[in-house]
Amino acid sequence: MVKDRAFSHSRTLTAANKFLPRKPSSSSISLYIIFLFAFSIFVFNYYSKDILEDEQKHPLPEESQSLQLPREMLWGALDDYGLRPCVEPTAKYKATQARDRYLTVRSNGGLNQMRTGISDMVAVARIMNATLVIPQLDKRSFWQDSSTFTDVFNEHHFITSLQRDVRIVKELPKELESAPRARKHFSSWSGMSYYEEMTHLWKDYQVVHVAKSDSRLANNELPLDIQRLRCRALYNALRFFPPIENLGKKLVERLRSRAGRYIALHLRYEKDMLSFTGCTSGLTDAESEELTIMRETTSHWKMKKINSTEQRLGGFCPLTPKEVGIFLQALGYAPSTIIYIAAGEIYGGNTHLSELTSLFPNVVFKEMIATQEELKAFSNHASQNAALDYIISVESDVFIPSYSGNMARAVEGHRRFLGHRKTITPDRKGLVEIFDKLETAQFERSSLSNLVMKLHKNRQGAPRKRGGPLPGIKGRARFRTEESFYQNPYPECICRSSSKTLR
Repeated sequence: MVKDRAFSHSRTLTAANKFLPRKPSSSSISLYIIFLFAFSIFVFNYYSKDILEDEQKHPLPEESQSLQLPREMLWGALDDYGLRPCVEPTAKYKATQARDRYLTVRSNGGLNQMRTGISDMVAVARIMNATLVIPQLDKRSFWQDSSTFTDVFNEHHFITSLQRDVRIVKELPKELESAPRARKHFSSWSGMSYYEEMTHLWKDYQVVHVAKSDSRLANNELPLDIQRLRCRALYNALRFFPPIENLGKKLVERLRSRAGRYIALHLRYEKDMLSFTGCTSGLTDAESEELTIMRETTSHWKMKKINSTEQRLGGFCPLTPKEVGIFLQALGYAPSTIIYIAAGEIYGGNTHLSELTSLFPNVVFKEMIATQEELKAFSNHASQNAALDYIISVESDVFIPSYSGNMARAVEGHRRFLGHRKTITPDRKGLVEIFDKLETAQFERSSLSNLVMKLHKNRQGAPRKRGGPLPGIKGRARFRTEESFYQNPYPECICRSSSKTLR
């Protein structure tokens, strides 16, 4: 076609030259230029019509068409129905009375498991009328992080902001350092009556040591003031160490300077998670064997033999980088979208990550937007690096977790607390079914987007009350099936400020 156009244009020039004098006047030159301009417009319109008809006969792939979807569907704020944070105590709430009873705590798990556990311990100290000693952070977890409380959190702010609620001290008084203490592993998801009963320990001890901090309080059926205290502790008192806060804010600004908007993707495709869940889809035999060995040699992981296929079909596996890419594409996000990866080292490195970056090239890690000097202070400190990821995730335009772990739940709850910011939670079980049908050509790729968007219409972080236990489960096991208080602190810590009704 290009050759034909050149030939046509050449013939036109030859024909035009026959009518031009050997020494053209200025008026004839002007007419000649006008003629060529008009003819060029004619040729352009003629071939533009052909191109348009060709595009109508052969439409663009769905991922290209997604660029034309309304931006508000992808990035727009959700209707908050007039809801707002409310953490102030009720009128009958009384200031704490200082007591010479001390609660020491060893927090366990990763950053967000420790954060929510510490918030629970603040409430437990209030219920038991005890003084809380600044908790010890976990140094024996998978990450082997040596960070102390003051390395991760603003200790002074933590103590002073909760002074009306609980007396908090940096360490035990000298005279009690060697005193006998009760060592307790408090029962998970316990209520008021349980901890009121535990006050009998003060008859024989001045110090009670808590071996684990995570999930020590029930999600539901606690007094309103205790629930709001948990929110004050987590969202107001547990601020990060100022250098972490400052760098986190800088990185958010740098991300926004690139494109204005960004997605924070908690890509939980890390060695420990894949090993723990027994998920090996898309991995090599050598990688699968490595994960199996790790699971079998980790003493505190109870499940040793896991059927990977059953795990995946049940929706219990983190989405793979490839699955995340297809998911984002089906939702309608453009290939140019900035995607910040909030996670540790991706298992298999670029080999597996490339399955995402081939669809979304603008994948960003903190190492790409921060200088080596800025990150130097946080090197080899997983909790401090996780804190940076947390800040960037909470402030993102859209947050998407590939797995429902501690960080995913904590970020979702914080975003709900701050105004129900868009959080898209993948239906992993439903997506696996769709992906498998797509792989075996059981439906057209053109229908993928409609299926995925329909499946996630009500999974974008809109206001709703916290979910209770699953039906049919009795005894203490039902508490495990409840939605986490820190994943959705509505209604206790989120109040309605208008006449709008919640659907």
